[in-house]
Amino acid sequence: MLIPFCLLSIAGFGQRQFSEGVLVYNMSVETGSGQPGMADMFDGATTTVYLKGNLSRVELVSSLGKEATIHNAGNETAVILKDYSGQKLMITMTASDWEANNRKYNGITFENTGETKIISGYKCQKAIAHLSNGGVFTVYYTPDVKVTNTSYDAQFRTLPGLAVQYEMISGKMKLQFSLVKISFENVPVTKFEIPTSGYRVMTYQETKKE
Repeated sequence: MLIPFCLLSIAGFGQRQFSEGVLVYNMSVETGSGQPGMADMFDGATTTVYLKGNLSRVELVSSLGKEATIHNAGNETAVILKDYSGQKLMITMTASDWEANNRKYNGITFENTGETKIISGYKCQKAIAHLSNGGVFTVYYTPDVKVTNTSYDAQFRTLPGLAVQYEMISGKMKLQFSLVKISFENVPVTKFEIPTSGYRVMTYQETKKE
């Protein structure tokens, strides 16, 4: 009962700055008729976002394995940690690599539709995101919470609030992410430490050559 209460108690008290804490999203999947197995693999996956000042860690856990992106908005460097089928890979990213990896979100705009919906205790506004390449996706966001580190997710850098429910298109799959927990707790700095062993290390540029 605690999580819904925490969600409901924040709404209606003006915009709250979210500089440190944890966000948890559940994922659901829709696929084309030829890919039912992919939905089984990703349905029920979770994305957990840890934020602390300029530091962020975004973890995706599914039946396939887990992946985490640790990013420092102060210098825009990052690492991606992949752990699938016992194979552990670390991809290091410079500031220019990070920019290149998120270039598709440059110039993104959000068109409010005027529609609203209560999701996880928040009154959310529906917006259509327009990408510079012509792509579109839907996002429901609450203006009651403002994430101060807007660099943690480039697609929401200019969104005037917190994304509560949104969709992504990956091939023939439509992924939907829904916020199920928000916590303003302190996050230990150890969450953002980069492993020094146990991973095969590659640069972002090296992964592009494979």
